[in-house]
Amino acid sequence: MNQPNEPFTPEASQDPLFLAQVHRLHQLTVYGRWIFASLLWLTVGAFSLWGLRYPISLAIEYFTWASLRYGLVFDRIPAFGFSLCVAVTLSILVWQLRNWLFGLPKGERRRLEQQVLRIRQQGNSHPLWKWVCLNDE
Repeated sequence: MNQPNEPFTPEASQDPLFLAQVHRLHQLTVYGRWIFASLLWLTVGAFSLWGLRYPISLAIEYFTWASLRYGLVFDRIPAFGFSLCVAVTLSILVWQLRNWLFGLPKGERRRLEQQVLRIRQQGNSHPLWKWVCLNDE
């Protein structure tokens, strides 16, 4: 196992404790992204849907492409907010699906490993230390 001041070595990536910490950091990243998306939907998404309530009711009653265009073109700020929420949600879903199907890319795994080493080096003064490293000591 690496000491906090030692540089990263390939042997450290084989350490089960280190791999568990990298996995926990990845899980925190996933949770953080979903919390961000949830807060975005609760704030921007709610106001956007409220601003689009008339075009939505119009589209429910008489769905045409013209009514959809009317709602998006003439209510630009709510349409932008709604599009932002949908885009963030879809990007998180695609990111997670890629990680699930193909595993973490080498660059992202390397970034997580480097971040775990920085967290270990800083110790308990790092904000993520208690979620990544505390249970292992």
